Amino acid sequence: MPQELLLQVTPEIAANESLLKEYLSKQITVSVNEIQHVSILKRSIDARQKAIKINLKVVIYLKGEPFQEQKIQLPDYGNVSTAQEVIVVGAGPAGLFAALQLIELGLKPIVVERGKDVRGRRRDLKAINVDYLVNEDSNYCFGEGGAGTYSDGKLYTRSKKRGDVTRILELLVAFGASEDILIEAHPHIGTNKLPQIIQDIREKIIECGGQVLFETRLTDILVKNNEVQGIVTQKGDTILANKIILATGHSARDIFELLDRKQIFIEAKPFALGVRAEHPQSLIDSIQYSCDYRGELLPPAPYSIVKQVGGRGMYSFCMCPGGVIAPCATSPGEVVTNGWSPSKRDQATANSGIVIELKLEDFKPFAKFGALAGMEFQKSIEQRAWHLAGESQKVPAQRMIDFTQNKVSSEIPKTSYVPGTTSVEMGQVFPGFLTQILREGFSEFGKSMRGYLTNEAILHAPESRTSSPVRIPRDPLTYEHVQIKGLYPCGEGAGYAGGIISAAIDGEKCALMIKESIGN
Repeated sequence: MPQELLLQVTPEIAANESLLKEYLSKQITVSVNEIQHVSILKRSIDARQKAIKINLKVVIYLKGEPFQEQKIQLPDYGNVSTAQEVIVVGAGPAGLFAALQLIELGLKPIVVERGKDVRGRRRDLKAINVDYLVNEDSNYCFGEGGAGTYSDGKLYTRSKKRGDVTRILELLVAFGASEDILIEAHPHIGTNKLPQIIQDIREKIIECGGQVLFETRLTDILVKNNEVQGIVTQKGDTILANKIILATGHSARDIFELLDRKQIFIEAKPFALGVRAEHPQSLIDSIQYSCDYRGELLPPAPYSIVKQVGGRGMYSFCMCPGGVIAPCATSPGEVVTNGWSPSKRDQATANSGIVIELKLEDFKPFAKFGALAGMEFQKSIEQRAWHLAGESQKVPAQRMIDFTQNKVSSEIPKTSYVPGTTSVEMGQVFPGFLTQILREGFSEFGKSMRGYLTNEAILHAPESRTSSPVRIPRDPLTYEHVQIKGLYPCGEGAGYAGGIISAAIDGEKCALMIKESIGN
């Protein structure tokens, strides 16, 4: 009978199959030659002590015990070319996984995406980085795969109560992701590898009879007697269907404005906002691993900090070891930062959003915008930052200690943010209460992570697209909009997810609810 064990070993043992078998043979008192195979089920790093350990969950198969490599397969997707049609607005993880689930359920998805396919997006990303040109339909936030495609591909989620995380990870593996994502405590695909996986998902949708329409922006939702009838696109085309999954992402401000204009009920939602901090990766390694050099066996160290400052949570968000900072504006006249890492996480810098929880009362100066008050608050900071940094895609920047001391940095070294930086006192970017909390919070961070508070760290502003500033309310049982029948708000943009995995889970759930409403 195969044995399952939990163990803690050195990085050297964890990285070497022969050493691991030797270690296990002593644990279960058998000859090394008797061990046929060791499957690693889970892996994580314990860096709490100076001697770093690797936590492993393994299954040991001895000779004579049945073992066979199991290759993860895709579900048996049928052809749905003549089936009932469901419009899916948005080709991010929520929309793509909703489409796959619809096919599995025998329904035909028509995926409508305002941006370009993953390859076409690259030219527009170059334009924003090099020429400071923002394409409002194709950028780091909009296009095939959504915001996660070119902003890291992190798969870690705390949303295990929301649905089957393992199912989503296994689907990603079946579409080409490394099986390591099933094992690692904080799985990550990488911006360099995710585009091919996204492309393969799209090709499967089309192969099964679904449709994927790029450069097709939703401009109106057709509603009659509080029931959806279809959509109108910017090309003037009408697509009819009485089921619509609205999975447009957290930055689709025009969609929020459309719903508000049509008096389709939406509500302001708190979100978090702050800066993106960049440190040398070697510095973060030395803090987290308590060593001068981490060696070849340990990955670039991440970090996670949460503090209560001034009655609000201040925390690290979307931390990118060995990564870079990217320009993520979706309209001219604004600057926005985000971070990403390639699969090897081999860049010289580490970056993380450092953000503060906002409250609905913070949006009072924008009360005249109603449910869009939070969005307008967010927009005002992005526009102010654009103006202060020189009205290009350069961002306001400041050394960390200088910021805590309200001192303009005399010089900003080159950072990973390609469009460049402008030395600005960050207090000019944010409302006074946010500036004060950030200053106090960084001092508190420095007490928890000795060495973190340093002028080697450069702050970039703003990190403002952490989640949607709007919630599109839906029935908790049917997932339909509370007012409009046949409309299924979905994913991050609707306020029901926070990352690739939770968005994909939400997309699947919406598809399942549609099938349930239709019946057999």
